[in-house]
Amino acid sequence: MTTSQNHGTSRHQAESGDNEHGRGSGDERAVRAELTRLRQSIDNIDAAVVHMLAERFKATQQVGHLKARHHLPPADPDREARQIARLRELAVSAHLDPAFAEKLLNFIIAEVIRHHETIAGTTEDEAGSAH
Repeated sequence: MTTSQNHGTSRHQAESGDNEHGRGSGDERAVRAELTRLRQSIDNIDAAVVHMLAERFKATQQVGHLKARHHLPPADPDREARQIARLRELAVSAHLDPAFAEKLLNFIIAEVIRHHETIAGTTEDEAGSAH
């Protein structure tokens, strides 16, 4: 091998992270560091999603109590359809699969309705025991 070939090989080794201790150890460290950084970001987003859902459910609980006091039905199919259409549009603009967004919202809506039904039952029980 000529001197220039040796120099080229050394530069390749430095750029790729290859060394006498094993191939790619520098690359592996860089990949692990990047994975850690990305996963920390994902963890932060997951925490924000949980907190946002908690706030959403606080508001829907208040809606449930209001509906129960005024003898309104737990479900509002017209509102739910509007919300699904709105969320699908938001998903498209955010480059998120609109079918996934709809499934997620349907899951959340089902849970909200279940809460509203529970609240309505509790409110009726309290009204019945007050008499």
